[in-house]
Amino acid sequence: MKQDVHTAPRTEAEYLSLMRRLEIALDASQIGVWEHDLTTGRVIWDEQMHRIYQTGQAKGVPSDDVIWSQTVHSEDREAAHREFESAIANKSRYASEFRIFLPDGSIRYIRSKGHYYEDPNGARGFIGVEWDVTSDVLLNQQLNLRKREAEARAVALEKSRAQVEYTAHHDYLTDLPNRRFFVERFNAVSRDMSIRSVAVLQLDLDNFKDINDTAGHGAGDVVLQRVALILQDAVDGKAFIARMGGDEFVLLITDFGLTSDLKRLAGKINARLQERFYYEGRPCRIEASIGVAFARGPNEDRQKLLAEADAALYRAKKLGRNRAIFFSRSVQRKLDQAHQFESEFRDGLQNGEFFPHYQLQVDAVTLDIAGVEALARWNHPRLGLLGPDKFMRVAHQLELVAVLDQLILKTALNDLRLWLSKDLDVPHLSVNVSASRLRNVSLFRQLEEMSIPPGRVSFELLETIFLDEFEDIMGSNLERLKALGIEIEIDDFGSGHASIVGLVRLRPKRLKIDRQLICPIDHSEERRQIVRSIIDIAKALSIEVIAEGVETPAHANILANLGCTALQGYGVAHPMSGSELPDFVREESWRKRLRP
Repeated sequence: MKQDVHTAPRTEAEYLSLMRRLEIALDASQIGVWEHDLTTGRVIWDEQMHRIYQTGQAKGVPSDDVIWSQTVHSEDREAAHREFESAIANKSRYASEFRIFLPDGSIRYIRSKGHYYEDPNGARGFIGVEWDVTSDVLLNQQLNLRKREAEARAVALEKSRAQVEYTAHHDYLTDLPNRRFFVERFNAVSRDMSIRSVAVLQLDLDNFKDINDTAGHGAGDVVLQRVALILQDAVDGKAFIARMGGDEFVLLITDFGLTSDLKRLAGKINARLQERFYYEGRPCRIEASIGVAFARGPNEDRQKLLAEADAALYRAKKLGRNRAIFFSRSVQRKLDQAHQFESEFRDGLQNGEFFPHYQLQVDAVTLDIAGVEALARWNHPRLGLLGPDKFMRVAHQLELVAVLDQLILKTALNDLRLWLSKDLDVPHLSVNVSASRLRNVSLFRQLEEMSIPPGRVSFELLETIFLDEFEDIMGSNLERLKALGIEIEIDDFGSGHASIVGLVRLRPKRLKIDRQLICPIDHSEERRQIVRSIIDIAKALSIEVIAEGVETPAHANILANLGCTALQGYGVAHPMSGSELPDFVREESWRKRLRP
């Protein structure tokens, strides 16, 4: 038998039940219902609408635009009207969101939606709903605010990171790339076989020390800045120029034309440098020696260019300065002498010619002795007492830095024990240590044999660039050092882009701010702010801060006020032998120099 598929009409009871469920649902959802008769202009609100607007009206009492117009925020009223008029004109859905003022003065956000209708009798109107969306709107506003704040912090952090990275790769005085940046660029160029030719011009100012001694360091700074500008103008963007330190500059030129072009460039630089200029009314002239080396074709060893340019520069100075010399066979003899120096270095390690000098560190506030740094010295049989600037390059080339580190540490520990036996309390001894030393598999056997007193010795890392790229053995050894009671210090902080990441990862006992940042703090607000930031970062990580390059009472006072822990530099003390240190400490002459 075929079934009837038509649905039976709803009964009145069913309709009433449906209406009750609908009212319960609307009441639970707090959604108000409204109807707007476009023919009569009549507006009817249900009870929930009156509760939303807090009008106090009874259910079913008709309302008109007067209540709505008086309640809606004046800044939103025009847009809501416009949206409703558009819906009427297009006979489309109405959707709007606006703010209303409640009788107690508070503001609520309302969302309103309506549907257009026409009945069989031609009556037109809208039936719609409204509900309070204040919580959603305020939440979205808060999320958007947090998003904008996060974006602003990200921009500030990126700007700070870029500034730190720029500072790490550029010389503070001339704004030229520094030694680290040059080495990175030179190594990249050396490997790039698409570059047909490479030339290095190494430039060293003649008698620059005399300028500092006679006219002051201010004049020396002006000279260095002037040299930087002359070099930039001479190459016109066709060379990579760097200040390697002191009065030494270097130019890296790629894909140059003829050798005569290099000669003309060197002559042009020398001529421009000799042009007279005035400093504080006094006439000045700069002269420079230039060493040039170049390589053509991919088969030539480009890595030799720095050594060859350095040898040519040395020859230029020997020949009377103020000239440019190209590397040649005759200059090769200079390299032979360098080989002799390397041999003497090896012999010196065997013959006990290396020993430490010590530079005092004092508390930034009390000026009490805070520690000493051991600095390597070489009693060369021909050349006399040499500092590390004369032999560390050779030590690295010969891969003997770890051996030198071991020798200096052993001697320094003996001196420390002697001082303590004489009631000279040195809180800690800082000793430089290289990355190669930290990788040495025999490091801990050697340390155990030395019986190092816990908490008295710090290892000062020289190659801070490694702190961002820990090798497993290096990271493991650093943790083992801490377990042995050997503290870790970071040297030259602020000169390497990896330093901040390394600090967070390593958490050293101390860091030393590079002297290039310290020297100008008495006249450079920018440098002072950078130093302040470094000290704040260190404090946040419970790391002590030592400032290098402290030379004047102004330096000492500024650093103390910035919260620096300890001071080191010529204003405190010059490096001295272990036998000289006790008498110097007892005299405390640094107190009068730093707090006159």
